[in-house]
Order: sequence, then structure tokens, then C-alpha cells
Amino acid sequence: MHKKLFLLFLTISLFATAQQKQILTDTALLTLVQKQTFTYFWNFAHPVSGMSRERSNVAYNYGNEVVTTGGTGFGIMSVIVAAERGWIGRDTAAKQLLKITNFLLKSDSYHGVFPHWLNGETGKTIPFSRKDDGADLVETSYLFQGLLCARQYFDKKNGVETDLRNRINWMWNDIEWNWFTKGGEEVLYWHWSPNNGWAMNFPVKGFNECLIMYILAASGERYPVSSAVYHRGWAQSNFFKNGKTFLGYQLPLGFDYGGPLFFSQYSFLGLDPRGLKDQYADYWEQNKNHSLINYAYCLSNPKKFKGYGENCWGLTASDTYNGYDAHSPTNDHGTITPTAALSAIVYTPEQSMKALKHFYYDMGDKIWGEYGFTDAFNESQNWYAKSYLAIDQGPVIVMIENYRTRLLWNLFMSCPEIKTGLNKLGFESPHTQKQQP
Repeated sequence: MHKKLFLLFLTISLFATAQQKQILTDTALLTLVQKQTFTYFWNFAHPVSGMSRERSNVAYNYGNEVVTTGGTGFGIMSVIVAAERGWIGRDTAAKQLLKITNFLLKSDSYHGVFPHWLNGETGKTIPFSRKDDGADLVETSYLFQGLLCARQYFDKKNGVETDLRNRINWMWNDIEWNWFTKGGEEVLYWHWSPNNGWAMNFPVKGFNECLIMYILAASGERYPVSSAVYHRGWAQSNFFKNGKTFLGYQLPLGFDYGGPLFFSQYSFLGLDPRGLKDQYADYWEQNKNHSLINYAYCLSNPKKFKGYGENCWGLTASDTYNGYDAHSPTNDHGTITPTAALSAIVYTPEQSMKALKHFYYDMGDKIWGEYGFTDAFNESQNWYAKSYLAIDQGPVIVMIENYRTRLLWNLFMSCPEIKTGLNKLGFESPHTQKQQP
């Protein structure tokens, strides 16, 4: 083909692509983002275990076999979305999740609790740090938030779905939540290691990403914890109650300015914050105001970072130009993480849609790829990540789905154990009332 003619065809093609992007409806754009991001958990799943890889790039000497416990929980929820939307067949989805559960049943666990990382081929523990080479109660809670949703969704009486439910129940009932009170203390500890015991010494308190762990621990049927562990452990710290106002929004709980946005996302992928209240907070107000504070901070942009504005916001933990960091209004170095604004869509739909359109239409050539949006970018540093992380990709799919259909919220909150646990801890929720709204 003549060079000028080729360039003409190329120009027409690029123009047509741009035009196609411009005419996507909001609904079509949300579906596109969910479906493209899902490929991280489907096409890039570990071939032996089916579990979710920690990240798309080999970094920090992780090697190629590292799969993530918590990220797999998010991935399981994304498989449910894909089955519900018809991107994969229901039977295909169920078989993949059965593959994961069969692998987990043979993998290392400690008092029923899995480590942060596993070798996706062998099921052996990969240490997260020198002494973090055993149980990780928080990551395991994220895993079971997903597995319980899968148990509720795959409710048919055929062999595959029955086997899947049975295996989930076996593992769920084997978790010794009370072991992690370290001999009866009224608080849960994050880690335990057969080699190092309680040396990590991390009692989980405050308001952060770990609320789901306390809900699940109270909901356990064989090895539950008492309500005192929640009220005297989790709810007692110098960063639990807040009550101050930041950028025009009152924050009931947590750190000043709310901390990174994953605090209001990870625990609430299944736990429905709508109408969820206890004696300490209204969790819808907590999470919505946390998100709005994060948005308002980026809009005000006190440090004058390039790119920040009403269409470009979202501070949370992610890769950054000089490593990895938990970004927030009190720890801001100019790095925007797409999952932060996109996964906040349940709380800030208008602001999140503006960010989504900006990321896709205006910045897509820099941050849109085979698994959706890459992890983060920093325009002040002219840095754009090439990496994808399971714990950042998963909430995008799940929270967009909760915004659209409430699918994962309804599944998780339908668990009878969760209703019992919430009542035990003194929570109110429309899901725990006899008459559903």
C-alpha cells in the first residue's frame, strides 16, 4: 500500500476509534471497565491453583508463583459478577472456583487461617516478611468475604455447585477465630506463625480496613469470638472515634481526613454499608464522608500537584514512582490511583463517573491496558505505572457492580451466620430485619 494511503487509513481508523469512545453510554462504559478488569482474574489467574496473582509484574523478588489470599477473595467476587453478566458460563465459573477451593484445602494454613501469600503451584507459604510466615487473619477475612458470596450464589443442586459449597463450608468452619485472641485477650491479632509465634505482635484496633475481620470472627459457628473482643478491642484506640469536620464533612471514625480510601472499600465489598449502624457510627455516613473528604482534598490540591481536579482524584495505597505507598490527604505525593475513585462509586457516583471518563477518554493512552486501568500515575513526576495489582483491580469490578445491582452486598448479607454475627455485635441493618425492604 502507498505510504500516504496507509497514513490516511490509519488516521481514519484512529478517528473512528475516538468517535467510538465518545459515544459510549455511561452504562456501556461501566460494563467495559468491569469486563476488561475482570481479565486480570480470569486470563491471568495462576494456571495450577486458579488463584489471583499478587501483581502483573515481578517485583520485590516475589517470583512468578506468588498468589495472594485477599486478592483471590476479590477475584472470586469478580468471577461471580462475570457469571451473572454472562461473560463466562455459570458452570465454567463454578468449576474455576471449585479448582481454587480444592487447591486451598491442600495448602498451608494455621489454625484454619491462610498466609498472606501462597506458592500458586505448591500451596506452600511464601513469607510476606521475615517473621510474617504464617497465618494472616485479615487477608483470610478478605478471602472468605468472597468465598461466602460464592457459596450463596452457586446454590444449585448439581455436583459442581454442591461440592463447591461443601468445601467452602469445611474451610469456613475450620477457622479458629478465637485462637487469634492470643490466649483470651479481648482483641484480635493479625498474625501468628509456627516459627515465630506472636512475634509480629499486631493487635488490630481502630477504624481501618479490618472491620470485616471482626464481623466474620463474631459470625463463626465453631470458634467465634465474643462481642467483648469487638467492643473492647477494635473499638478502643486513639484513632477509633473522630467526630471532627474536614473540608466540610464530619468524619465519625478513624484517622484525620479518613486515611487511604481502601479503608471504606475492602471491608464493604460484601458488607453492605447502607443502613448499617452500631453504637459508634452510621457506616454509610462514615464511608461516604471519607470519600468526599478525599475528593474535596484533591479538588483543593493544596500541594499544587499536576492533574488534580474534579475529574482526577483518588488517594489510596498503590504503586508509585519510587516504590509503594499508602496515599491519603495526610500522605500525598502526587500519585493518583484509579481504583480509589472508581471503587468509591457507591458513595460518590457523580464524582466517580467524572473520574472514570477522564481516566478512559483523556488518559487512556497512558493508563488503559489489557487488564483495565493500570495501578497508578503521577503526572508531576511524568510517571505512569505499567503494573496491575489484584487488591486494586478487584474492588473496581465489585464496587461498580454493587453500584449497579447490589449483587455482592445482597449475597454476603444473605448469609445466616453474618446476620447472627451482626446482631451479636449490636449492628442494625435492613438485611437483619425480618421484613426485607
